[in-house]
Amino acid sequence: MRPNMEDLMALAGIKDVKHESPSRNTHNKMSEYWLISAPGDKTCQQTWETMNNVTSKQNNLCANFKFHIPDLKVGTLDQLVGLSDDLGKLDIYVEQITRKVATYLGEVLEDQRDKLHENLLANNTDLPSYITRFQWDMAKYPIKQSLRNIADIISKQVGQIDADLKTKSSAYNNLKGNLQNLEKKQTGSLLTRNLAELVKKEHFILDSEYLTTLLVIVPKALTEDWTLNYEKITDMIVPRSSTLIKEDGEFCLYNVTLFKKVVEEFKLHAREKKFVVRDFVYNEEELAAGKNEITKLVTDKKKQFGPLVRWLKVNFSECFCAWVHVKALRVFVESVLRYGLPVNFQAILIQPNKKSMKRLRDQLNQLYGHLDGSAAGGTGGNNDVDIAGLGFGSSEYYPYVFYKLNIDMVENKSTI
Repeated sequence: MRPNMEDLMALAGIKDVKHESPSRNTHNKMSEYWLISAPGDKTCQQTWETMNNVTSKQNNLCANFKFHIPDLKVGTLDQLVGLSDDLGKLDIYVEQITRKVATYLGEVLEDQRDKLHENLLANNTDLPSYITRFQWDMAKYPIKQSLRNIADIISKQVGQIDADLKTKSSAYNNLKGNLQNLEKKQTGSLLTRNLAELVKKEHFILDSEYLTTLLVIVPKALTEDWTLNYEKITDMIVPRSSTLIKEDGEFCLYNVTLFKKVVEEFKLHAREKKFVVRDFVYNEEELAAGKNEITKLVTDKKKQFGPLVRWLKVNFSECFCAWVHVKALRVFVESVLRYGLPVNFQAILIQPNKKSMKRLRDQLNQLYGHLDGSAAGGTGGNNDVDIAGLGFGSSEYYPYVFYKLNIDMVENKSTI
């Protein structure tokens, strides 16, 4: 009675890995990207060409992409310093919620979780394409607003998604849990499973003033003892009234008819002999209601699955796009704080080659080490100094503005 996951996937618009997905071949590539900025030379284009020639064209250390950040409102130096710290916290928060949505989508997909990667899209494209072709969303985050207002818009948007996710996941998890509990009762040991589907009306004496029928679980090793001795457990047991109804790997289910007045005595002596009397009353209306309950839960789960998956896909995209916009804000703010006014820097997204990361770091330090001699070593000799807005105190401080993005949402690796 479980929902057919293939049907559910189709209803929810889940892509099948066997068909097509632009991100299919990117999953095995490096999922770590570096987002850097360097001060403009005579032109930002010249900065780009110099960096790209040295790192990519000449040495093949990475793939580089221009990262387009629009002309944002600068504000005052004090505002930028305060905002820098807040953006760091917002960055962590938005990434956490983004990964939370992705993780929950994987849980909802259950045995179709292998299709999770193909369905984590940003603005209807795969994640590598979104970040390497990044365009600022002017409609959602108007650049006429102050930097603080844009950050607040993102914070409220993602906070609402987080709150909605808690509500939706709680409701769906309760439904799924109730269904799983009923399914366990249908498939578990005879000691715990629902007996309603195993018994028939003819197994019981019904509507008798004096007699009743009990269901007894007998360990398989004791079946002979039961067969030979059940009539002697107490007085007033109907002779030859016990039949084998069902057996599993460990136990057998028997019925037995006896006078109502000796039921408690029978239960006591049966327990002493390791025979377990299950509490069960044969009532056709209640049995039908129980069957209807699981049917209803299966139907409810089917109804909720599609809308929930679509909501998760849409809001993963919202969160991921918001996260990349936070990174763009951080690059802008740090670049102004580092390189000064007028605004003149080139933001570059780098996809390092895994085997060349140290050499790439060395090349970047050669290019930009003159910007801050104390950081030329690349590990931040200033870790004991904490200057708001200038990146000191973080584990990775370089002479150029630097942020790391790990876009592998399936493995759930968090890197800020």
